[in-house]
Amino acid sequence: MKIGDKISVLDEDFSGVISAIKGKVITVLTNDGFELEYSENELVIVDDSLNELDFRPHNISEILSQNSLKKVSKAKRVKPKERNLPPRVIDLHIHQLTSNTRGMDNYDMLNLQLDTAKRQLEFAILKRIPKIVFIHGVGEGILRTELEYLLKKYDHIAFYDADFQKYGVGATEVKIFQNKK
Repeated sequence: MKIGDKISVLDEDFSGVISAIKGKVITVLTNDGFELEYSENELVIVDDSLNELDFRPHNISEILSQNSLKKVSKAKRVKPKERNLPPRVIDLHIHQLTSNTRGMDNYDMLNLQLDTAKRQLEFAILKRIPKIVFIHGVGEGILRTELEYLLKKYDHIAFYDADFQKYGVGATEVKIFQNKK
């Protein structure tokens, strides 16, 4: 390589002309007018007559060793853990289930709440949702008692009071144990 040779940089997308040489450090004047310094093994001479890159024979092995392809390992697919999935939250307060309670007595309201709980629980079992939280409130405890009676009819579930800090006193969390198929 000598001053005035047209060169191209190996790992970057630009070329230029050699403007100075200091040992193995070569200063290149880019086509944009910037002067940049590179080591000799980062540059290749551009042959104007062929308009191709001219690799010097003693640099081929260096270039191949520097740019050797590494095996790309397949990334393992990580499935989310059940304990990290947020539970499905169902609010059983009557004003959340219907916009108007006119004409409904306490029995009708309780049945609507229990039907909703049953439908949501069966949906969670079908869709393999691991946790569901029913917010029933405190009140007189009738809805909670009926909800516990309903939950006892199902196999492969466990239920307990939900996290007090997150849901307060009137909530029950249900954990659904799925069969592995």
